Amino acid sequence: MSGFFEGFSETTADLGDGRHFRLRSGGSGPPLVMLHGMPQTHCMWHRIAPALAARFTVICPDITGYGNSYKPAASADHEAYSKRRMAQDIVDLAAHLGIGRFALVGHDRGARVSHRLALDHPDRISRLALLDIIPTIEHFERTDMRFAMGYYHWFFLAQPAPLPEDLINRDAGYWLLSQTARHKTARAVFDETAMADYRRAMADPATVTAICEDYRAAATIDLEHDRESRARRERIAAPLKVLWGSRGLVGALYDPLEIWRGYASGPVEGQAIESGHFLAEEAPEATLAALQEFLADG
Repeated sequence: MSGFFEGFSETTADLGDGRHFRLRSGGSGPPLVMLHGMPQTHCMWHRIAPALAARFTVICPDITGYGNSYKPAASADHEAYSKRRMAQDIVDLAAHLGIGRFALVGHDRGARVSHRLALDHPDRISRLALLDIIPTIEHFERTDMRFAMGYYHWFFLAQPAPLPEDLINRDAGYWLLSQTARHKTARAVFDETAMADYRRAMADPATVTAICEDYRAAATIDLEHDRESRARRERIAAPLKVLWGSRGLVGALYDPLEIWRGYASGPVEGQAIESGHFLAEEAPEATLAALQEFLADG
């Protein structure tokens, strides 16, 4: 396994309209975009991106509102943080970089952006891998005591401003640690360079607002878009790989493959990884092997 993004360069892509994205890129070959989750930044991919760069041009951005990427203002309808808008941001970023069609890997919130991107822009996606999620609408429609307790932060972060922001900003570093510890993951699995980046991001109140808006959107406008897609029978057309942690909640609460097959018109494959929620950091070798096998078929 390579060092911390060995062979990658860190840049800021300015789209010229007020949107800018911090990203790391490296390698050569077909383009591969990797989208991180919450409460992380693109640094979560540091243990597997260098190996993937041996065969792909790998682009790892901070998604909208996170890390050092642009943070649109909050709004009553939360539209700027809808997964539709966040997905469009990624499509526009790729176009800015001269990329039309690409493979896409997403974890957690980045996987939700990736799901929407595959629905709204099917011609842009060659292959899709989603890590440790089921569709947002399925989570909400299946909500029970186990989900509510395990995913309590969904309901906390979606509360009206400024309640969650004010509480988090009292000690954002503590909240960051509580979110990672929530998955019973040993802190030792997180590289200190990556964790320092997560801490820097969380220390910015604008990041905290963005995270809350992301979750408010998930509970409102994203569900509207999901219901519309369901009514129109929209499905993921690209080949889909689904991975989840064997020690995490997704596999404990659901049958991920059965659920995702209801949301895809193309082939669906997947497996559990011996890990908690943070697959790429907890079990990089197994996660990398699963992704390499899947992406190589493209």
